[in-house]
Amino acid sequence: MVSMVLPSIAIVSGLALLIWSANKFVDGSAELARKYSVPPLLIGIVIIGFGTSFPEMMVSAFAAYEGNSGLALGNAYGSNIANIALIIGVTAVIAPIAVHSDAIRREIPILLGVTGLTVALLFDGALSRIDAVVLFAVFLALIGWSVREGFRNREDSFGQEVEAHYSPPADSAGKPLFRAIAGLVVLIVSSRLLVWGAVEVAGALGVSDLLIGLTIVAVGTSLPELASSLSAALKKQPDLALGNILGSNLFNTLVVVGIAGIIEPMIVPPEILSRDIIVVGLATVLLFVFCFSFRGQGQVTRPKGAILLFTYIGYNIWLIA
Repeated sequence: MVSMVLPSIAIVSGLALLIWSANKFVDGSAELARKYSVPPLLIGIVIIGFGTSFPEMMVSAFAAYEGNSGLALGNAYGSNIANIALIIGVTAVIAPIAVHSDAIRREIPILLGVTGLTVALLFDGALSRIDAVVLFAVFLALIGWSVREGFRNREDSFGQEVEAHYSPPADSAGKPLFRAIAGLVVLIVSSRLLVWGAVEVAGALGVSDLLIGLTIVAVGTSLPELASSLSAALKKQPDLALGNILGSNLFNTLVVVGIAGIIEPMIVPPEILSRDIIVVGLATVLLFVFCFSFRGQGQVTRPKGAILLFTYIGYNIWLIA
């Protein structure tokens, strides 16, 4: 038990620093972009949606570099499950999420398609560098689409909520830039600390690094998304609450997994294909059904949020079993 003390401290302190640094990085970047008149919709999709997943990217990159493929992939897919089933579930139970934005409605089918692409690429049980490059190329195409949407749909409600949430700073660009850089530096250090602690704890407990990645690390790296979505929902900015999660899951699937595979091609643990990606797909389909309505505006109501939460609880029982 003594051997677990330092790794446990590393996990707790790493997660705390990770949450702080991710918030500083996203807030500083978003304020800087607003100061230089970047379209709010583009900020919402790219900086906020993708930026909140920088912790996952750093953790998985370090894990892949050190040969811990289970931790690298478990962190990515575990975070996707936590984002939808846990974070949207909790947020909707506290404050139901109505879907107004056309950009958000278009992102959900894209996320379904990207999840399907991942299954096809990993079906042979390996993540090669070619597979990783394909994922990264799709992400670059998605960035191009996001830029186009950002400049074309300036009146989209998602962009309007971003504009209200991140007003341009009155001072010089120095402070937002400093926050963004400081956040990124601490993010790198805390990610390395978290990976070391997680691997050591997994070894001491005799469990796989995949299980640690799917649970402790995945939930921890998803806490910035939880804070962002809850804050937006309580401020009556439902599209921002949902867009943050969709952007994060796209980034996790394409960039977090892609960069890990580029750094170190890896064998995919069979549990990921037979269990975790299936749950990711199920959660995404549920979100799709909840957010679309033929009788009017889609909404993730409190009962629907409860269904997502029970899905997350059931998934964790499956992990333990």
